[in-house]
Amino acid sequence: MRFQPLARRAALLVLVPAAARAQQQPPADLIVTNARIYTVDERRPFGEAMAIAGGRVRFVGSERGAAALKGPRTRVIDLDGRTVIPGMVDAHAHLLGLGNALRTVDLTGTKSYDEVIARVAARAREVPAGTWILGRGWDQNDWGDTRFPSHEALSRAVPQHPVYLTRVDGHAALVNARAMAAANLAATATDPEGGRIERMANGAPSGVLVDRAMGLVSRAIPPAPRDEVRAAILAAVKEANRWGLTGIHDAGVGRATIDIYEELAKEGRYDLRNYVMIASDDANLDHYLKRGPQSALYDGRVWIRAIKISADGALGSRGAALLEPYSDSPEHSGLITTPRERIEQVAVRALRSGFQLNVHAIGDRANRTVLDAFEAALGTVPAADHRFRVEHAQILHYADIPRFAQLDVIPSMQASHQTSDMYWAGNRLGPTRLLGAYAWRALLGTGVIIPNGSDFPVEKVNPLISFHASVSRQDEHNWPTGGWFSEQRMTRDEALKSMTLWPAIAAFQEAELGSLAPGKLADFVVLDQDIMSVAPERILATRVLATYLAGRPVYERPPAPATTRAAVGEP
Repeated sequence: MRFQPLARRAALLVLVPAAARAQQQPPADLIVTNARIYTVDERRPFGEAMAIAGGRVRFVGSERGAAALKGPRTRVIDLDGRTVIPGMVDAHAHLLGLGNALRTVDLTGTKSYDEVIARVAARAREVPAGTWILGRGWDQNDWGDTRFPSHEALSRAVPQHPVYLTRVDGHAALVNARAMAAANLAATATDPEGGRIERMANGAPSGVLVDRAMGLVSRAIPPAPRDEVRAAILAAVKEANRWGLTGIHDAGVGRATIDIYEELAKEGRYDLRNYVMIASDDANLDHYLKRGPQSALYDGRVWIRAIKISADGALGSRGAALLEPYSDSPEHSGLITTPRERIEQVAVRALRSGFQLNVHAIGDRANRTVLDAFEAALGTVPAADHRFRVEHAQILHYADIPRFAQLDVIPSMQASHQTSDMYWAGNRLGPTRLLGAYAWRALLGTGVIIPNGSDFPVEKVNPLISFHASVSRQDEHNWPTGGWFSEQRMTRDEALKSMTLWPAIAAFQEAELGSLAPGKLADFVVLDQDIMSVAPERILATRVLATYLAGRPVYERPPAPATTRAAVGEP
């Protein structure tokens, strides 16, 4: 009989209509209706309406269910059948790099060395002599002559300004004579460990510096004023929002930049969720490991609980470390930029401090080196849920593909790298190694997840480029027919998870982010067409109409002028 009051209360609850119980809850702040909602939540994969309160999802499902949470001050948005997906997350990006790229000479898409020089010369005419000119985005593989350039033509065209131009992948730089003089880089300079100075026939530096050799000149560049860095970061956040990104995993960030992230977040000006991977120099490690893992700081804007190391360079600049020499350059087999012993040492420190370790590895030798280091570290400090990651994991030996699942290591990959590299990757690798290149399906078949990204500013910010590449293995022109090694494609469900739920899991955030499920943060994107059903060749025509962070719009696409709408048939 002592349970009678509880039973009586339960009986009374049953008698209260569902609508009345809903009215007892605080009403929603926002209700989205008449939508095609892909939740990435297996319990309710689709919905037509969503209610949000306090920055979190309250309900996803029917119009009727959402309407039950409507109050007198609830904002209701009719999306007229538009598509809603969870906020997209770029699982490998460089936020300050994007901010700087927006402010420096843009060399992406240049089709010749002459075009690069013309863009730099135009900037030189705008700034005082002696001012450093910085640029990014050149790729000799897109030129008629695919050899590395030498500095002479650039030095003749721009003699009064030191010039430092970063290759598209960030793993090589082209500098002019004035920059080499400023850095005291002479013919007697030797290659640093993990780097290479390209040289002319007479032994003098050609002006191209690969991987750690880049520092021989970059150290002479004066640092940007702090207010300029703040402005660059804010510009990058705004640009990310414009393309539907609500979060990023920021690879290899120093303390000075992280301090600005935290400062902006405290000010309420940081409209992005940033999972920061700290740069792995000893000063950074000592500071942040002593501070301890930090999660969801400043209303869920900043996480500081991961470390980034680079094990090798990039394929395009022949810095990716390969088990066998490059097919198109037999004298090179790439560069190991961080020894295995150092990776293992940092991995042990990370495990003991509760930090995740994420290591850049592109070539098959680098990937094997990293997996070996992880395996040794986990033998020293056993951990069940470490979620260590290999960033890029582009070229894998077939014997190493199962090791990711065996070691519980996450391959964090960027689908847009495949469509950028496919034109010339065969020249670098030969036909046999291509079978282990960008091998998404082979990895997924072992049971791992693949968080997706762009590595911006290496690739364009738009995350739908990687979505399209994931499902088609084709470029923006839908080439090649049928897709490049099409057996490695993802399904659309996998591709959507790769930019929503899987990045959340890869960052220990799945309880809060990654899907539109009741209780999770209301980060979502409104698209003008259904990327889950349109023909693959139409995916890249999709536009982001709005980006919401915690139920608040951080980007809304301006309405097109009436004349434009009429011309393209828009409503």
